[in-house]
Amino acid sequence: MTKSQSSSIHSLARNASLVAGATLISRILGLGRDLIIAFALGAGPFADAFFVAFRLPNLLRRLFAEGSLTMAFVPVFTRTKNEQGLGQAFLLARSVQVWLLIILGIIVCLSIFLANPITSIIAPGFKKNPEVFALTVRLVRICFPYIIFISSVALCMGILNSMNHFLAPSLAPSILNIVLISFALLAYFLHLSSDSVPLFLSIGVLVAGLGQWLLQQPFLRTIGFKWKGPFDLRNKGVKKIGHLMLPTIVGAAVYQLNIVFSTILASFLPLGSISYLYYADRLVQFPLGVFGVAVSTAALPSLSELATKQNMDAFKNTLNSSLSLTLFISLPATAGLIGLSYPLVKVLFGHGAFSSHAVQATANALVGYCIGLPAFSCVRSIISAFYSLEDTKTPVKIAFICMLINITLGYFLMQKLVHVGLALAVSISSWVNVLLLGFYLRKKIGPWFTGAGEILKMILLSFALLAGVTALASFQWIALLSIPLWALGYFYSSLLLKISPGQILWRALIRNP
Repeated sequence: MTKSQSSSIHSLARNASLVAGATLISRILGLGRDLIIAFALGAGPFADAFFVAFRLPNLLRRLFAEGSLTMAFVPVFTRTKNEQGLGQAFLLARSVQVWLLIILGIIVCLSIFLANPITSIIAPGFKKNPEVFALTVRLVRICFPYIIFISSVALCMGILNSMNHFLAPSLAPSILNIVLISFALLAYFLHLSSDSVPLFLSIGVLVAGLGQWLLQQPFLRTIGFKWKGPFDLRNKGVKKIGHLMLPTIVGAAVYQLNIVFSTILASFLPLGSISYLYYADRLVQFPLGVFGVAVSTAALPSLSELATKQNMDAFKNTLNSSLSLTLFISLPATAGLIGLSYPLVKVLFGHGAFSSHAVQATANALVGYCIGLPAFSCVRSIISAFYSLEDTKTPVKIAFICMLINITLGYFLMQKLVHVGLALAVSISSWVNVLLLGFYLRKKIGPWFTGAGEILKMILLSFALLAGVTALASFQWIALLSIPLWALGYFYSSLLLKISPGQILWRALIRNP
């Protein structure tokens, strides 16, 4: 490895650590948000209605914004900046924003008008309960405009990340959590009726979207970017982004689409099943967002830069490093979440309207999702590699296969395992996704994966961690309070075994690249 490549990898680790730190704040606030919502709404039909309505714009955020827009925008913005200068790159960004307002404005208007059939598609099982169905339709109409705000936030993220600024975009989700916590507490202290609380929270979603966008503006000004200025709806870069986005709407968000299909199937299961899956998914999203997404976010601009310069050795090195860093965190996180699934759910959610049955059902769903956590974490980095190479067709083909696997497995597994079967189906299809992406990437750029030996060491350490936390699981508070000690033990063991992600993170932490 050259000195330049080593510096690039350490820069990746530092940027990923910065994103992870900011995201950690957001995830802690997110857990607080879920605790308060769980206390106020429990896991009943009104909670199901809110989660379904909020999931729709959230899905579009992940598909059109974080999933496709950001990953298609960054390579094109980077190439434009390198070849034509910063002025043309900023013109490109303004042009994309105008197109977003036009397209998403039409989508939002149609969605408000067609909220009833949309709800019928996303939660057909709700039709057997007219009150819940009608409430969900109202919430869909309120929540849907959120997609306009959050897609603009994703565009801001693409601009800032391409300019090597990662802090502000990573802090944006904290605004959502703070606002929803505030609205949930207000609803509680105002003693709103059970069906009014989700309406109040839905208004909070819109307020949060505006707040997230406003947070980005001072940071954009520091890099010299202004929204006021020329734009070109026929810009070649815009057309390129559109060309990349259209097929990646599916390919960039296999996990999110799988969750939607799970929601449709879960609507036919006993009431509360959607909520069990939601709360379990939130716990899985904690380590996934804190480091899994953080690494891929930090890696995308680097991969795009290297692909533009045709430096494939450094490209492969950066991709391997991003995957190793991701697995270094996600493997022990998987072990810890599986071993502590019941006490974790019990302590976090087992209060107020959240019954003991809901605790066990959510813990079981958590185990099902955790089996796929390493795959969820790795898939975005590998897809980033395809996007950096401007290949969007391959991920789409693989995504389609994996969605069929998820739907088929989900249907059959839910017959015996109910909602846990749906979680398992998501995990299995995500592993297939990772393996197929890795196989076809090898066909495109040649042998690239070089970390099998170190990953085996991580797996063995994670199994040891699983055995340890499982032994303590019956002592709920002791088990949970010991989590930092297990994390330190894992990290120290990785240094003793000379596992490179641990060494890279250690150097990044002590600021000695």
